[in-house]
Amino acid sequence: VGPSGAGKTTLLRVLAGVERRAKGSLVFDDEPWLDSSKGLAVPPWERGVGWVPQEASLFPHLSVAENLAYGGATEEAVGAKADLLEVAHLLDRRPRRLSGGERQRVAVGRALLASPSLLLLDEPFSALDRPLRDKLAGKVRQWTTDVRVPLVLVSHDESDSGILADEHWHLADGVLERTK
Repeated sequence: VGPSGAGKTTLLRVLAGVERRAKGSLVFDDEPWLDSSKGLAVPPWERGVGWVPQEASLFPHLSVAENLAYGGATEEAVGAKADLLEVAHLLDRRPRRLSGGERQRVAVGRALLASPSLLLLDEPFSALDRPLRDKLAGKVRQWTTDVRVPLVLVSHDESDSGILADEHWHLADGVLERTK
């Protein structure tokens, strides 16, 4: 959590491996991902990270089902995540025919189906109404708990972080501080 412009999204981009200007070192699960002093930068596709950026990027030429299955997920797994995120009725649609909230849910589903070692979510439910937002946040929380995948959430909404996070951190003025 933190004010706009504090660097929350940049932090996720560094964790995902897509921030080219990153300096310093980053180790995840005893594996070095970044060490700028040694010229080490593990590419995104080798990190096993599920990343959902704010804009919930989907492949426009693919249906919802095809977007969900993009990483090689089985039809059964796609159906289960579509049910979990309440998008099963949208499987045949293309992204341009989805609302912002529907696109966000499909993007989250695709990230979950990638079986990530780390899940990064940037304002994943911001386009949803409060009841659905809380319900889906609870479902994602249960999934991360069940499969033991750490989650890094960027949100301006304390309710989202209250449901999804065990630890709360605040980023402002270049300082990241644990608040809970």
